[in-house]
Amino acid sequence: MLLRNFVLRLLALPISISLAADYFQPKATGIKLQNGFERVYIQPFGNNGFRVRATILRDPTGNEPSAFLDPPLEGPSSKGLEHSINAPFMGNGTIRNGDLVVEVLFGATSFYRVEPNGTRTLLTNEFKDTKSPYARNYVQNIVGNAYQAQFSFSADPDEMFFGTGQHACCKDHSVNKKGQVVDLFNYNSHVTLPVWMSNKGYLMFVNYPGNGRIEFDRLKTRFVADETTVFDYYITAAPVGDYDTLQQQFTSVTGRQPTPPDFILGYQQSKLRYYNQTQITTLAQRFHDEQVPVSLIVVDFFAWKFQGDWSFDSSVWPDPAAMAAEVKRLTGAEMMVSLWPSVEDLSVNYIALQEQGLLAIERGGTGITDSFAGVYTRLIDSTNPAAREFLWRQLNESYFSKGIHNFWIDQADGGSLGEFYVNNGQDPLITIPYPRPFTQYFLGTQEGTGKMYPWLHQQAIEEGFNNLTERNPSSTSCEHMSLTRSTFVGGQRFCSYLWSGDTDSRFDVLLQQITTGVSVAASGISSWTLDIGGFAGLDIDTDEGKELFVRWFGMGVFLPLEFMGMITSPRNSFCDSQWLFYRTRICNIPRMSNLPHANDCPNEPWAYGPENFVILKKYIALRYQLIPYVKKLFQNLQKTGSVIMRGLYYDFSLTDEFVRNATRANDPAVIHQFMFGTYHSILVCPRLLVAPVGELGVKTKDVYLPKLGKAQSGMTWKHWWTDKDFGNGGKIVTVDAPLDQIPVFYLGTKEDILNGNI
Repeated sequence: MLLRNFVLRLLALPISISLAADYFQPKATGIKLQNGFERVYIQPFGNNGFRVRATILRDPTGNEPSAFLDPPLEGPSSKGLEHSINAPFMGNGTIRNGDLVVEVLFGATSFYRVEPNGTRTLLTNEFKDTKSPYARNYVQNIVGNAYQAQFSFSADPDEMFFGTGQHACCKDHSVNKKGQVVDLFNYNSHVTLPVWMSNKGYLMFVNYPGNGRIEFDRLKTRFVADETTVFDYYITAAPVGDYDTLQQQFTSVTGRQPTPPDFILGYQQSKLRYYNQTQITTLAQRFHDEQVPVSLIVVDFFAWKFQGDWSFDSSVWPDPAAMAAEVKRLTGAEMMVSLWPSVEDLSVNYIALQEQGLLAIERGGTGITDSFAGVYTRLIDSTNPAAREFLWRQLNESYFSKGIHNFWIDQADGGSLGEFYVNNGQDPLITIPYPRPFTQYFLGTQEGTGKMYPWLHQQAIEEGFNNLTERNPSSTSCEHMSLTRSTFVGGQRFCSYLWSGDTDSRFDVLLQQITTGVSVAASGISSWTLDIGGFAGLDIDTDEGKELFVRWFGMGVFLPLEFMGMITSPRNSFCDSQWLFYRTRICNIPRMSNLPHANDCPNEPWAYGPENFVILKKYIALRYQLIPYVKKLFQNLQKTGSVIMRGLYYDFSLTDEFVRNATRANDPAVIHQFMFGTYHSILVCPRLLVAPVGELGVKTKDVYLPKLGKAQSGMTWKHWWTDKDFGNGGKIVTVDAPLDQIPVFYLGTKEDILNGNI
């Protein structure tokens, strides 16, 4: 029987990448289409992929802001602007790269997948109708070389699109983005990314880090870039339903997540905020005495004296090195410290940054882009290599050299101080509808390059890690990590992870974060987490607030990383929960520096009552039991790009019609569940299905178990807590869901999962 199942599974496994001997190598290096004043370059790029660059009046320089790795990790390089086919005005040309064909016919571009029988399937082409605008449309900016570009691609009426990054908290409960307009700019909780996968078997990425939008209309998808000098996009193809191969090919041209250090996979304790050194050492002692494992302790914002100091306020943090050593001795945990990009005039670094031109400027000339709690602020210009070096020198001197090796990049969303509005921290002034500042960087404008600002903040930390520790930039593992609230495509190749920003503390938001997480993962970023319990609105003095926190905590066990986040209660305090594995923060929002009691709101595991403490310790213990499994998932992510937090469509859209149709309709019965990891191995294929409880006071949960296919031959769905066998799926089952038992089901054997034998 074992041999029979072995053969069946081997036959059923998807063939992700053709064998090297069978791969159809491109016969041409590229096509150049000269269309009057327009130039279009089309080149094979990566496996089964093409890169297309369109400009007006002049060729691309090759120095434009870019998330691409060129040469890619796998497959052919675009090799500058190399091309062997010149297509004249209204000309033609065809290239095949693997199983993807690009055809230029009368100047218009179409993309086809080559099927196993040799036929071609149209995936998408430049949209054209009798009276439609040009598929490639440009509006020139008269004062410079930049222009607005509008590109339109055909779409099927029932086509589904997945990805586009992280949408703002807290109303977007969608996995399928068809019919939506996606605004492309970053602010707190809104990290939209210009990448999407189609259920037809292709992925598109527009290599544009500026403001714009994506319009997923009924018959066409239109991309609008507000300010650019080149329209640069990538497309790759795979068999229908093989999203893992799409991600493998996409991350080969944008980079893969290095495997994180083991400690980051465990419990992370943060609070907004611990306001002096004694609080941290007392906290570590309590974790030690309670025998609760903790892997990371975080010092949140305003541990500095002035914004832009990037150092501890020595009056309340007198000996950071001794503090870090004591935390390590008591708990074995590492430490992380928050850094903001804002600089106020009283900062010890302000004059030097001004004199050296290392601050972003504003079109009005002052450089003031926002204010926080009544203090005007400027932004360090992390797009400037000299500014990144300056920042790292301060971080090394103040923290890294003293044993605090991990950094939390907060508020660095770009443009203003992290929000869509200005006058941050000054209610009700934030309601005044000022336009966002016209911030200008070393790299370019906020409108044209703003998404690179947080990305290059991540790079500042990465460069510092590499230079100080002599780490090879191409290393596939990390010793230290940064946490960021914002990023751009390709941010996954840094030793960094993303969290979903400042979310509301409600049950519906708990569920909304599932659709957020799987959408980020479909955009190439699996190293993701959230504030467990939400950021704002949790009243920890009520039974309802405690129940929400424990429910959210249970979901955190099954996230890629577990981080405790922040919560604002009616007492005007912020009690934050966990990240990745867990994060917890707490904060008092009046003027925050040097207050003797910046926050008295507890959020540690023992703060929710004795009965809940028992449950939270049980969940923490389970997370540490799962670390071998999570570690293997991250190793597979690094090798192949296979995402960790997966919508059900990823693995079951071909075998389960209900999953397919429910995903199309964004039915909560399917999109509020997720798969935590998958691994297509030969003998076993263990996976976890997680169905968090998103209602107050319920004791049971209806869970949809997808219908299993040939790849899971011989397996059945089993309940994590009771091991009860629920068969091959394709049905809704009702299970008990007490607070200490988040509904989870597994395939394979529990032993293999806990041992990481995948």
